[in-house]
Amino acid sequence: MKPLAYERRILLRALLAGLLGSTTALILLWTGQHDAKTAWTLTILIVVAWLGFAFSAQNRITFPLRTLSNMLAALHEGDFSIRARGAEHADALGEVMREVNALGETLRRQRLGALEATALLRKVMEEIDIAVFAFDSSDCLRLINRAGERILNRPAERAIGHTAEELGVQFCLTVETPHVAQIAFPGKMGRWEIHRGSFREGGKPHQLILISDLSQALREEERLAWQRLIRVIGHELNNSLAPIKSVAESLAGMMARSQRPSDWEDDLSRGLAVIANRTDGLARFMNAYARLARLPAPQFQAMQVAAWVRRAASLDPRMRIPVDPGPDFTIQADPDQLDQVLINLVKNAVDAASETGGGVTVGWNSADSFLEVWVRDEGPGIPSAANLFVPFFTTKPGGSGIGLVLSRQIAEAHGGSLTLENAPSGRGCEARLRLPLTKN
Repeated sequence: MKPLAYERRILLRALLAGLLGSTTALILLWTGQHDAKTAWTLTILIVVAWLGFAFSAQNRITFPLRTLSNMLAALHEGDFSIRARGAEHADALGEVMREVNALGETLRRQRLGALEATALLRKVMEEIDIAVFAFDSSDCLRLINRAGERILNRPAERAIGHTAEELGVQFCLTVETPHVAQIAFPGKMGRWEIHRGSFREGGKPHQLILISDLSQALREEERLAWQRLIRVIGHELNNSLAPIKSVAESLAGMMARSQRPSDWEDDLSRGLAVIANRTDGLARFMNAYARLARLPAPQFQAMQVAAWVRRAASLDPRMRIPVDPGPDFTIQADPDQLDQVLINLVKNAVDAASETGGGVTVGWNSADSFLEVWVRDEGPGIPSAANLFVPFFTTKPGGSGIGLVLSRQIAEAHGGSLTLENAPSGRGCEARLRLPLTKN
């Protein structure tokens, strides 16, 4: 048997609620001493009143429910502008109406925020130079930005829906990322960096591919590197060729004279010695550059930090250097290369401290999964930090200017870094070497 609808159940309950009173009234009416006209008139009034109140009760209950149903249907369809009126604060129905109105307002604000965020995201995606692709589980393209259109050399309408293989980017879905390679896309050839991620949409997995063009950045870095190289080489060549040219012109003038001075042979020997000395300087300069270019890759092995620091601190005979003890760590590193770094930092610190009669302290600690080894001196400090790591720049007489450059290269080859800063107290300098840490 099919159950009665909710409205009919409400009507049935309203009729049953008035059934006893109406039946009693009719019995008393028809069993009393009333004429037929009065009895029928009152009977009609009782029945009409009874049915009228029943149908009115049904309508008063079902009408607000239909209103709420219409509001929820509008919310379901995305229309958040409809509001219920007449919501009283003193009854349960009013509370329901207010809550539905509040829900509609909340959804309206959230939808507005989502639309604004989506518009912003689309604008950003269109303006950035990084190509963005989204592929579904079937490797079909579902999203592409303007930069992606350029490297594929086709608009979005002709690209979306095609597979990665048809678009010529199938390798981007399988290569280990981040990946840097020279790639010829249909729209552009160059050096690219590929990143890949994943996300879910509609419960289905998708892959997000980001492709950035490194060619322009690399060309700019190459240009700056050539400028630095030419500046350094030009400076060194000028320093050597100027005296060579001057001495050679002097010797040529002397040899061209018909009457040479009595000590011309001594002048000739001294001039040739100057030329030989400067050519030796140029040879050392080129050898130093070759040394920078041929720095070998580190050979990693277990190394005790405490023994390494104490050994490097004890090798300079000019000063007894105290070592602040730190935790017992073991790192994976190249002992020979790190010895070179720390010995060079200690030597520089002793050179600086000797100028002012100050001291040098060495120590180590850990921070954020990194080993930090520091060398502090009480010297005059760093006059200019801008040229510290420029090859062959030195403020020390007879210095080569490659010690700090080599040290930083070694630190970076180990996945770390090297920094030099003046001490906060204003006296001296602190060199800080950071290396990835493996705790013993």
